[in-house]
Amino acid sequence: MLTLELIVVVLLALLAGTALGRRFGVAPPLVLLVLGIALGFLPAFRGLTVPPEMVLLVVLPALLYWESLTTSLREIRANLRVIVLSSVLLVVVTAGAVAAVLHALGMPWGPAWILGGVLAPTDATAVAGVAKGMPRRTLTTLRAESLVNDGTALVIYAIAVHAVAEPVTGGYLAGRFTISYLGGAAAGVAVWWLAVQLRERMHEAIQQSVISVLTPFAAFLLAELVHASGVLAVVVAGLLLSQSGPRVIPAAARVQSQSFWAVVSHVLNGALFVLVGIQLVTAADGLSSTDLAEALGWTAAAFVAVIGTRMLWFHTTPYVVRAIDRRPVQRTRRVSWRHRMPGAWAGFRGAVSLAAALGVPEATAEGAPFPGRDVIIFVTGGVILATLLIQGLTLPAVVRWARLPADDAVDTERHQAEQVATRAALEALPTEAARLRLDGKVVAKLEAEYRMHAEALAEADAERTDDGRPREADFDALRLAVLAHKRAAVVRLRDERTIDDIVLREVQAQLDAEEVRLTRGALSPE
Repeated sequence: MLTLELIVVVLLALLAGTALGRRFGVAPPLVLLVLGIALGFLPAFRGLTVPPEMVLLVVLPALLYWESLTTSLREIRANLRVIVLSSVLLVVVTAGAVAAVLHALGMPWGPAWILGGVLAPTDATAVAGVAKGMPRRTLTTLRAESLVNDGTALVIYAIAVHAVAEPVTGGYLAGRFTISYLGGAAAGVAVWWLAVQLRERMHEAIQQSVISVLTPFAAFLLAELVHASGVLAVVVAGLLLSQSGPRVIPAAARVQSQSFWAVVSHVLNGALFVLVGIQLVTAADGLSSTDLAEALGWTAAAFVAVIGTRMLWFHTTPYVVRAIDRRPVQRTRRVSWRHRMPGAWAGFRGAVSLAAALGVPEATAEGAPFPGRDVIIFVTGGVILATLLIQGLTLPAVVRWARLPADDAVDTERHQAEQVATRAALEALPTEAARLRLDGKVVAKLEAEYRMHAEALAEADAERTDDGRPREADFDALRLAVLAHKRAAVVRLRDERTIDDIVLREVQAQLDAEEVRLTRGALSPE
């Protein structure tokens, strides 16, 4: 019964947290985290432990896959060096810094290195939920870093856990990293190829949707079977499918899958923050191998090490890269230290770190209690809480202080794409009309519609309102306002029993599609 109660309460908290966050201008994940902490003190949920397998094997593949599908591969290529350095070297440096600081404060090397691996990666879920509103280049870099660095950190974590039982050699280290990256990438490519083959043979929307759900879990499973990085496999499969998908996925299946993943990712993201909050209370209750004061001191030291390392990295490595790479193309991409500050400050930790901490075995191979497991969970929970609340609440102020330049490239490129697409349709119209053997009236009507749209797009660049907006936006706003009256009229016909519910749904679907088109045109993507 507790499971059903938990599901209902978490979903209610998700609704409340999202509404409160938007009402008070606070990122919803932060509100959800606080609500989760409050729920953790309720007797029904006191002592609740989140199964690490649920996060690592169920939630993580789904969220990483959706993040990979919706990110920009072009921006990743343009910022590949920064992303690789941040998702590999920065993770290693952060893990080492955390381990060294905690060991200096009295923690044994084994738990210290495990905590280093657990706390080293930023969390894609937290970044996506808290860092919205940043320029595309900065946000894409942060998201890509969060997608890849989990794989690096989990390898460090596995090595640290292994080292508690037996010594680790250089060959073992090299082998683990090589298998993790190469095997993960190969698994992602293999599952992507198989998914494309299935999609080319199964054309029904429901079949396509099943393939979409299957892909991330198949990629993660295949990588795990060869002891490689399941995280990297999912990311590679998602990025590749984002490129081939527009050619092999039918429109109906794409609309259905996007709606499905949008809902699933929203629910999983929100539920994770609530569950993390509940788990933080459980972690505090389970502390037994040391006193609370020392555990809090280690938590504060780990937080400072995590943030300090990231700040130092972001404000030193760019100058090293500049000294090495002096190509003109790289000079155009340089940013000031002020503009780097939001990216440095957005190093949130989240559910992946907590799941890794919870995944520490309760006993060693010899049957003895695993040293410092309760401290590892407590410190991890405290650092997650500190990064999300302290950095999350202050990030908007940091972004305003940084005075990042406006990024209108998406709107410009969308406008260009619409112009090119409309011209292509006009050029193909005579050929397609002849192939379909259509009369001149049908061709003339559609041609007039396309030419009106092309003229509107051409005039939008030059014709603007007093506040600088394209006048086409006013037409869209008027169309959107009129849609409400059209919908109300159709519903009234249904209420009067003039039309059937089936007719209502068909007409309403057309109106909904038009409303989605108009509202998407008015909003900028993430």
